[in-house]
Amino acid sequence: MKKLKIGDLAKIREDIKRTVDLRQGKSRAKITVHMGTCGIAAGAREILSSLLAEIDKQKLKDVIVTTSGCAGLCSREPMATVELKGKAPVKYVDLTPKKITEILNKHVVKGIIIKEYALAVGSERTY
Repeated sequence: MKKLKIGDLAKIREDIKRTVDLRQGKSRAKITVHMGTCGIAAGAREILSSLLAEIDKQKLKDVIVTTSGCAGLCSREPMATVELKGKAPVKYVDLTPKKITEILNKHVVKGIIIKEYALAVGSERTY
């Protein structure tokens, strides 16, 4: 295992702080990019990179970006789920860098769901 540097610790601290902020209600949104092998093969890394670059460009400090494994819909990858505080999650499919930027600007910043890119609104439940 490589040795951690001060910069590494600062990044870990910031990542943890963002997670805690969302749980405590200090963040506006959480965006999860689905990064299973099918998602990666379909371009999820490019989606994640574009999303992070746009968040950085706009200096959005209250948006958390996470990754997850496969969401179970390989034919609709790349996918991302947007969760705004107090609202149902929205799963977006067939993403491109242009679409994820539009989702960030319209859904996250302005609160407008882009229906033509959305697969579902709400959470899955099993009983």
